[in-house]
Amino acid sequence: MIKKNRILEAKEKFLQLKTEHEKAISEKDKAINAAENRVKQKETTIAQKLEQTQRKEKEYETLQANLKNQLEILEAKKEEVGKLHQRQVEQLEKISGLSVDQAKSQLVEALKAEAKTEAMSYIKDIMEEAKLTANKESKRIVIQTIQRVATEHAVENAVTIFNIENDEVKGRIIGREGRNIRALEAATGVEIIVDDTPETIILSGFDPIRRELARLALHQLVSDGRIHPARIEEVVAKVKRQLEDEIVEVGKRTTIDLGVHGLAPELIRMVGRMKYRSSYGQNLLQHSREVANLCAIMAAELGLNVKLAKRAGLLHDIGKVPDDEPELHTLSSV
Repeated sequence: MIKKNRILEAKEKFLQLKTEHEKAISEKDKAINAAENRVKQKETTIAQKLEQTQRKEKEYETLQANLKNQLEILEAKKEEVGKLHQRQVEQLEKISGLSVDQAKSQLVEALKAEAKTEAMSYIKDIMEEAKLTANKESKRIVIQTIQRVATEHAVENAVTIFNIENDEVKGRIIGREGRNIRALEAATGVEIIVDDTPETIILSGFDPIRRELARLALHQLVSDGRIHPARIEEVVAKVKRQLEDEIVEVGKRTTIDLGVHGLAPELIRMVGRMKYRSSYGQNLLQHSREVANLCAIMAAELGLNVKLAKRAGLLHDIGKVPDDEPELHTLSSV
């Protein structure tokens, strides 16, 4: 009985394995069939592409043959046109009695003579018109420019008035036996005139910068109340440094306002010193700013370099602000 059961189990196992095997074989067959189908489809696609490529190659060969035929026809026509042109040139040479080079030369000379005549006539007309309008136009530009930037004149002289509160302050400025006033004159380089005019001291000197130095120093000394030779020298030295800084700052502000850049530091300092100079009754800095604007406007009207013209206008009187010998400036500007 046991043997029979084992035989039945073995048969069932065999049938199960056989079924699984057949199933696996069926799946492999399906996969093989699918692969074969894909291969056939690719082969069909490749065959179609190959057919298209062969067709395009035939079309290209046909097109190339047609193009070659057209080029041959074109070359033949070009050769024919060249021969026709040569015959026409030979006929023209025979009729005119001139070669091609001679005909070209005569034509060029004729055109040059005609152009020269027209140019001379045109230049003559322009010159006549310019003579008629130049004087009027130049006056218009100058007047218009002056009207746009004209400023009031400021008259300066060789003295500065320093006002004080009372005559007691005047006595302190003079000092014992005049020692304070002598120290102040020596330190500033100006002459200090103390006369009978009430509450007034006159600072006299050709150099406006020295007069300004003396005025500022006197103002600080009177405000501080301590007036003696040592204090005078200390205050004058301090004010001198402040004045120099202010001169440089004025020069920088002026160049920035006018748009004049790239000046050397010494030139900037000299521009600042113009604030304390006069020229023909006008403050030199104001005059130079005015001239710079005049030059810029006229340059713009004439189509010239505006920045260069403005720089030249600002510096045109730079020689009137020397560091020493201010008397020469005073004599040259009156």
